[in-house]
Amino acid sequence: MEPLNIGPYSFSSRLILGTAGYPNYQVMLDALKAAGCELVTVAIRRLDIQASKDGGILEVLEEFQILPNTAGCFTARDAILTAQLAREALETDLLKLEVIGSDKTLLPDGEELLKAARELVRDGFVVMAYTNDDPILARKLQDAGCAAVMPLGAPIGSGMGVQNPYNFRIIREELEVPMLVDAGIGTASEAAFAMELGCDGVLLNTAISEARDPVLMAGAFKDAVHAGWAAHRAGRIPKRLYANPSSPTVGLIQRKK
Repeated sequence: MEPLNIGPYSFSSRLILGTAGYPNYQVMLDALKAAGCELVTVAIRRLDIQASKDGGILEVLEEFQILPNTAGCFTARDAILTAQLAREALETDLLKLEVIGSDKTLLPDGEELLKAARELVRDGFVVMAYTNDDPILARKLQDAGCAAVMPLGAPIGSGMGVQNPYNFRIIREELEVPMLVDAGIGTASEAAFAMELGCDGVLLNTAISEARDPVLMAGAFKDAVHAGWAAHRAGRIPKRLYANPSSPTVGLIQRKK
Protein backbone atom coordinates (compact mmCIF):
# COMPACT_ATOMS: atom_id res chain seq x y z
CA MET A 1 0.00 0.00 0.00
CA GLU A 2 1.32 3.44 -0.90
CA PRO A 3 2.20 5.74 2.02
CA LEU A 4 -0.26 8.32 3.32
CA ASN A 5 1.31 11.75 2.91
CA ILE A 6 0.02 14.60 5.08
CA GLY A 7 1.96 17.80 4.55
CA PRO A 8 5.64 16.94 5.19
CA TYR A 9 4.73 13.73 7.04
CA SER A 10 4.49 10.25 5.55
CA PHE A 11 2.89 7.18 7.12
CA SER A 12 2.80 3.58 5.95
CA SER A 13 -0.56 2.98 7.66
CA ARG A 14 -3.81 4.65 6.58
CA LEU A 15 -5.50 3.87 9.89
CA ILE A 16 -5.27 6.46 12.69
CA LEU A 17 -6.61 5.56 16.11
CA GLY A 18 -7.74 7.39 19.20
CA THR A 19 -6.61 6.37 22.66
CA ALA A 20 -9.70 6.86 24.83
CA GLY A 21 -12.05 4.37 26.40
CA TYR A 22 -9.88 1.23 26.52
CA PRO A 23 -10.18 -1.07 29.54
CA ASN A 24 -6.49 -0.46 30.34
CA TYR A 25 -3.21 0.64 28.75
CA GLN A 26 -2.14 -2.90 27.83
CA VAL A 27 -5.31 -3.56 25.83
CA MET A 28 -4.86 -0.20 24.14
CA LEU A 29 -1.27 -0.97 23.19
CA ASP A 30 -2.17 -4.44 21.91
CA ALA A 31 -4.98 -2.94 19.80
CA LEU A 32 -2.76 -0.19 18.35
CA LYS A 33 -0.18 -2.80 17.36
CA ALA A 34 -2.81 -5.14 15.90
CA ALA A 35 -4.11 -2.22 13.82
CA GLY A 36 -0.60 -1.52 12.53
CA CYS A 37 -1.08 2.21 13.03
CA GLU A 38 1.76 4.69 13.46
CA LEU A 39 -0.24 7.81 14.26
CA VAL A 40 -2.41 8.02 17.39
CA THR A 41 -4.42 10.95 18.60
CA VAL A 42 -4.78 12.29 22.15
CA ALA A 43 -7.01 15.04 23.51
CA ILE A 44 -4.72 17.73 24.91
CA ARG A 45 -7.35 19.51 26.99
CA ARG A 46 -8.07 16.30 28.89
CA LEU A 47 -4.44 15.59 29.77
CA ASP A 48 -2.16 16.51 32.61
CA ILE A 49 0.75 16.69 30.19
CA GLN A 50 3.59 16.45 32.69
CA ALA A 51 1.97 13.56 34.57
CA SER A 52 1.28 11.87 31.23
CA LYS A 53 4.98 12.00 30.36
CA ASP A 54 5.95 10.51 33.74
CA GLY A 55 4.37 7.08 33.64
CA GLY A 56 1.14 8.23 32.00
CA ILE A 57 -0.32 7.75 28.55
CA LEU A 58 2.31 9.79 26.68
CA GLU A 59 5.07 7.58 28.08
CA VAL A 60 3.06 4.47 27.19
CA LEU A 61 2.69 5.76 23.61
CA GLU A 62 6.33 6.71 23.09
CA GLU A 63 6.75 4.33 20.12
CA PHE A 64 3.93 6.06 18.20
CA GLN A 65 3.69 9.44 16.48
CA ILE A 66 1.35 11.58 18.58
CA LEU A 67 -1.38 13.56 16.85
CA PRO A 68 -2.64 16.08 19.44
CA ASN A 69 -6.25 17.10 19.01
CA THR A 70 -8.34 20.00 20.22
CA ALA A 71 -11.33 17.94 21.39
CA GLY A 72 -13.44 19.86 23.88
CA CYS A 73 -12.88 23.26 22.22
CA PHE A 74 -16.00 25.26 21.33
CA THR A 75 -14.38 28.40 19.93
CA ALA A 76 -11.55 29.20 17.55
CA ARG A 77 -9.75 30.99 20.38
CA ASP A 78 -9.80 27.90 22.63
CA ALA A 79 -8.64 25.66 19.79
CA ILE A 80 -5.73 27.97 18.93
CA LEU A 81 -4.59 28.17 22.56
CA THR A 82 -4.83 24.39 22.92
CA ALA A 83 -2.85 23.87 19.70
CA GLN A 84 -0.10 26.18 20.89
CA LEU A 85 0.07 24.34 24.22
CA ALA A 86 0.33 21.02 22.38
CA ARG A 87 3.14 22.27 20.13
CA GLU A 88 5.14 23.52 23.08
CA ALA A 89 4.62 20.40 25.18
CA LEU A 90 4.94 17.71 22.49
CA GLU A 91 7.25 19.48 20.02
CA THR A 92 5.05 18.73 17.02
CA ASP A 93 3.31 21.00 14.54
CA LEU A 94 0.95 18.24 13.44
CA LEU A 95 -2.58 18.86 14.72
CA LYS A 96 -6.06 17.43 14.51
CA LEU A 97 -8.31 20.49 14.67
CA GLU A 98 -11.73 20.13 16.27
CA VAL A 99 -14.07 23.02 17.05
CA ILE A 100 -17.38 21.69 18.31
CA GLY A 101 -20.65 23.61 18.00
CA SER A 102 -22.80 21.63 20.43
CA ASP A 103 -22.02 19.43 23.41
CA LYS A 104 -25.14 17.38 22.58
CA THR A 105 -24.44 16.55 18.94
CA LEU A 106 -20.65 17.11 18.99
CA LEU A 107 -20.99 18.37 15.42
CA PRO A 108 -18.33 20.81 14.19
CA ASP A 109 -18.92 24.57 14.16
CA GLY A 110 -17.96 25.42 10.57
CA GLU A 111 -17.51 29.15 11.13
CA GLU A 112 -15.22 28.79 14.15
CA LEU A 113 -13.42 25.84 12.54
CA LEU A 114 -12.53 27.84 9.44
CA LYS A 115 -11.38 30.80 11.54
CA ALA A 116 -9.11 28.58 13.64
CA ALA A 117 -7.76 26.72 10.60
CA ARG A 118 -6.68 29.94 8.87
CA GLU A 119 -4.92 31.22 11.98
CA LEU A 120 -3.16 27.94 12.77
CA VAL A 121 -1.94 27.46 9.19
CA ARG A 122 -0.52 31.01 9.28
CA ASP A 123 1.22 30.03 12.54
CA GLY A 124 2.96 27.08 10.87
CA PHE A 125 0.77 24.17 11.98
CA VAL A 126 0.11 21.14 9.77
CA VAL A 127 -3.66 21.08 10.23
CA MET A 128 -5.92 18.05 9.82
CA ALA A 129 -9.42 19.48 10.10
CA TYR A 130 -12.38 17.49 11.45
CA THR A 131 -15.46 18.80 9.67
CA ASN A 132 -19.04 18.16 8.59
CA ASP A 133 -19.65 16.27 5.34
CA ASP A 134 -20.17 19.62 3.59
CA PRO A 135 -18.35 19.83 0.23
CA ILE A 136 -18.22 23.65 0.29
CA LEU A 137 -16.73 23.84 3.77
CA ALA A 138 -14.29 21.06 2.90
CA ARG A 139 -13.05 23.05 -0.09
CA LYS A 140 -12.71 26.21 2.01
CA LEU A 141 -10.61 24.30 4.57
CA GLN A 142 -8.35 23.11 1.79
CA ASP A 143 -8.10 26.65 0.43
CA ALA A 144 -7.19 27.83 3.95
CA GLY A 145 -4.13 25.58 3.78
CA CYS A 146 -5.23 22.51 5.74
CA ALA A 147 -3.02 19.50 5.02
CA ALA A 148 -5.93 17.07 5.31
CA VAL A 149 -9.71 17.38 5.55
CA MET A 150 -11.64 14.85 7.63
CA PRO A 151 -15.42 14.79 7.14
CA LEU A 152 -17.52 12.88 9.65
CA GLY A 153 -19.34 9.76 8.53
CA ALA A 154 -21.88 10.26 11.34
CA PRO A 155 -21.82 11.91 14.79
CA ILE A 156 -18.91 11.01 17.08
CA GLY A 157 -19.38 7.67 18.80
CA SER A 158 -22.65 6.91 16.98
CA GLY A 159 -21.31 3.93 15.04
CA MET A 160 -23.79 4.54 12.20
CA GLY A 161 -21.26 4.46 9.36
CA VAL A 162 -21.11 6.88 6.44
CA GLN A 163 -24.61 8.40 6.26
CA ASN A 164 -24.16 10.50 3.12
CA PRO A 165 -21.94 8.69 0.63
CA TYR A 166 -22.99 11.12 -2.12
CA ASN A 167 -21.41 14.05 -0.28
CA PHE A 168 -18.27 12.00 0.27
CA ARG A 169 -17.99 11.49 -3.49
CA ILE A 170 -18.41 15.20 -4.11
CA ILE A 171 -15.84 16.09 -1.43
CA ARG A 172 -13.44 13.60 -3.02
CA GLU A 173 -13.81 15.46 -6.32
CA GLU A 174 -13.29 18.82 -4.63
CA LEU A 175 -10.12 17.97 -2.69
CA GLU A 176 -6.52 17.57 -3.72
CA VAL A 177 -5.29 17.13 -0.13
CA PRO A 178 -5.91 13.82 1.67
CA MET A 179 -9.48 13.11 2.79
CA LEU A 180 -10.01 10.91 5.83
CA VAL A 181 -13.28 9.82 7.37
CA ASP A 182 -13.34 10.85 11.03
CA ALA A 183 -16.16 9.76 13.37
CA GLY A 184 -19.22 7.58 12.99
CA ILE A 185 -17.56 4.36 11.86
CA GLY A 186 -18.94 1.38 13.78
CA THR A 187 -17.41 -1.71 12.25
CA ALA A 188 -14.77 -2.84 9.79
CA SER A 189 -17.00 -3.10 6.70
CA GLU A 190 -17.93 0.60 7.12
CA ALA A 191 -14.26 1.54 7.04
CA ALA A 192 -13.84 -0.46 3.84
CA PHE A 193 -16.86 1.34 2.35
CA ALA A 194 -15.41 4.75 3.25
CA MET A 195 -12.16 3.82 1.54
CA GLU A 196 -14.08 2.61 -1.52
CA LEU A 197 -15.69 6.06 -1.67
CA GLY A 198 -12.24 7.54 -2.11
CA CYS A 199 -11.05 8.28 1.41
CA ASP A 200 -7.28 8.24 1.85
CA GLY A 201 -7.53 7.00 5.42
CA VAL A 202 -9.71 6.34 8.45
CA LEU A 203 -9.57 7.89 11.91
CA LEU A 204 -11.59 6.22 14.65
CA ASN A 205 -11.64 5.28 18.31
CA THR A 206 -14.89 3.99 19.82
CA ALA A 207 -15.47 1.18 17.32
CA ILE A 208 -12.31 -0.49 18.61
CA SER A 209 -12.03 0.65 22.22
CA GLU A 210 -15.63 -0.37 23.03
CA ALA A 211 -15.63 -3.60 21.00
CA ARG A 212 -16.05 -6.83 22.97
CA ASP A 213 -12.53 -7.77 21.81
CA PRO A 214 -10.67 -4.55 20.93
CA VAL A 215 -7.53 -6.32 19.71
CA LEU A 216 -9.44 -8.59 17.34
CA MET A 217 -11.47 -5.64 16.05
CA ALA A 218 -8.29 -3.61 15.50
CA GLY A 219 -6.94 -6.35 13.23
CA ALA A 220 -10.25 -6.41 11.35
CA PHE A 221 -10.02 -2.66 10.73
CA LYS A 222 -6.45 -2.99 9.46
CA ASP A 223 -7.56 -5.53 6.86
CA ALA A 224 -10.70 -3.53 5.97
CA VAL A 225 -8.80 -0.32 5.30
CA HIS A 226 -6.38 -2.19 3.08
CA ALA A 227 -9.23 -3.95 1.22
CA GLY A 228 -11.20 -0.73 0.69
CA TRP A 229 -8.15 1.13 -0.56
CA ALA A 230 -7.34 -1.67 -3.04
CA ALA A 231 -10.96 -1.92 -4.24
CA HIS A 232 -11.15 1.83 -4.90
CA ARG A 233 -7.98 1.75 -6.93
CA ALA A 234 -9.07 -1.38 -8.81
CA GLY A 235 -12.42 0.22 -9.76
CA ARG A 236 -15.80 -1.35 -9.11
CA ILE A 237 -18.10 -2.44 -11.92
CA PRO A 238 -21.09 -0.18 -12.73
CA LYS A 239 -24.43 -0.98 -11.12
CA ARG A 240 -27.01 -2.26 -13.63
CA LEU A 241 -30.78 -2.54 -13.41
CA TYR A 242 -30.92 -5.83 -15.33
CA ALA A 243 -28.87 -8.99 -15.32
CA ASN A 244 -25.71 -9.06 -17.38
CA PRO A 245 -24.42 -12.58 -18.17
CA SER A 246 -20.82 -13.13 -17.18
CA SER A 247 -20.37 -15.88 -19.79
CA PRO A 248 -20.15 -15.10 -23.54
CA THR A 249 -23.50 -15.14 -25.38
CA VAL A 250 -22.10 -15.71 -28.86
CA GLY A 251 -21.25 -19.09 -30.33
CA LEU A 252 -23.66 -21.02 -28.10
CA ILE A 253 -24.59 -24.53 -29.14
CA GLN A 254 -28.05 -24.32 -30.71
CA ARG A 255 -30.69 -26.98 -30.22
CA LYS A 256 -31.88 -28.64 -33.49
CA LYS A 257 -35.37 -27.61 -34.53
